Amino acid sequence: MKLEKKKLVICIAIPLLVGLTSGLLTRGGMVSFATLNQPPLSPPAWLFPVVWTILYTLMGISSYLILVSEGDSKERTDALAVYFYQLVVNFLWPVFFFSFQWYLFAFVWLLFLWVLVAIMIWRFWSISKVAAYINIPYLIWLTFAAYLNFGVWWLNQ
Repeated sequence: MKLEKKKLVICIAIPLLVGLTSGLLTRGGMVSFATLNQPPLSPPAWLFPVVWTILYTLMGISSYLILVSEGDSKERTDALAVYFYQLVVNFLWPVFFFSFQWYLFAFVWLLFLWVLVAIMIWRFWSISKVAAYINIPYLIWLTFAAYLNFGVWWLNQ
C-alpha cells in the first residue's frame, strides 16, 4: 500500500479539528468544573488535552487505513459512516458535560459513544486489523472517562 500523504493529513486533521472546536466551545465550563468534587484517580487537567490529541490522531490514522484499504467499498463506506457518527457524538459530549453541566445525561451519552466506538472497532476489524487495534486505547479511555463522568455526577448531585 502506497502512503497517500494528503489523504492521511486530512484524515488526521478531521478528528483533531473536531476536538479543538469542541474544546474551544466548552472552555468556559472548565472554570466551574475545577470547583467540583472529583472521584478518586482523577488525572490532572493538563493530561486531558494530551490524551485526546493522541486519541484523535490515532482515530485519523485508522480512518485513513479504512479509506485506502482494498476490498468491498460498501463495507468501507459503512465503517466510515460509523466513524463519523461517533465523531459527532464525541463532539457533543463535552458540550453536555462542561457547557450545560448535564452530568448524568452526559454519562448516558458517553455510554452511547462507547457503544458506537465498539461497533466502529468491530466494523474496522473486518477491513483492517491495525485500524481496529489502534482504536482500543480510545475505548479504554472512554471507559475511564465514563467512570470519571459518573463520579462527578455522583459526588456533586
